[in-house]
Formats: sequence, structure tokens, C-alpha cells
Amino acid sequence: MDVSVQRRMASELLKCGIERVWIDPEQLDRVKMAMSKDDIRVLIKEGVIKKKQKKGISSARVKKLKEQRKKGRRREPSSRRGAAGARTPPKEKWMSTIRALRKTLKQLRDEGKIDRTVYRKLYRMAKGGAFRSRGHLFLYMKEHELLK
Repeated sequence: MDVSVQRRMASELLKCGIERVWIDPEQLDRVKMAMSKDDIRVLIKEGVIKKKQKKGISSARVKKLKEQRKKGRRREPSSRRGAAGARTPPKEKWMSTIRALRKTLKQLRDEGKIDRTVYRKLYRMAKGGAFRSRGHLFLYMKEHELLK
């Protein structure tokens, strides 16, 4: 039975696409007799015509993977996509390094382990990218006997 006209009217009333209109297969003859939108409204009220639920994409698998990554799984080299600079951008890496160095230098200056002139010298060196990490900074200070 062709109920395409009724289906189209129902889709307009239900505010959805034609594919999402469900018509009770046992009541097709009643639907066929419906000629106006009022008739379709009555059928919708009776539950002969319904709107199908939208199809969604399950995020269960994504959630599971996220949980595992939180625990530290799935981070081995074979799972990595993109360069190191794409995973943590160079600027972010620099920011974390320089903040750690500056914090350390301030701490050493406030504790009196280095004086003002040494602090300024090391601060400028850090800004110029002379030190890879805090460990590298301490190594430099030990080699040059800058710690009191």
C-alpha cells in the first residue's frame, strides 16, 4: 500500500524526516484513508503514527579507551600518532621548563644559596635556552662552583 503522501504529511507534523516516520503495519488501511493533516493528527494521537528515535553513535568504546589512557595504558610508541611536537607543542614544553627553572632560581636566591649577580646571570642564561632542565641547571652550578 502506498502511503507516501500520508508519510510526508506526518513528517511535517512530527517535524522530522520521512524516514523517521513509523506507521503501524496493521493499521495501514486506516492511514490510507487519512486525506488531511487533521486526520493524520488524530492517528498520531492514537499512536498509529509515531516518530522513530534518532540513531546515535555509542561513546562507550571511547569512554573505555579514555579510562585506560588515564591509567597510563596505550601510550607506548606503537600507539602514538604524530610527532612529539604535536603531542606536546614546543611552546608548551618551553613554558613548563622555563617556569620550573625560574621558580628554582628564585628559591635559591631567597634561601641565600646564590647571590643577586649569579641569579641574574643564570636567569639570562635560562632565558637564552642554556639549560635543558633543573638537573642541568644544578649540574652547571656545581661545575662552576656557584652554590654557596
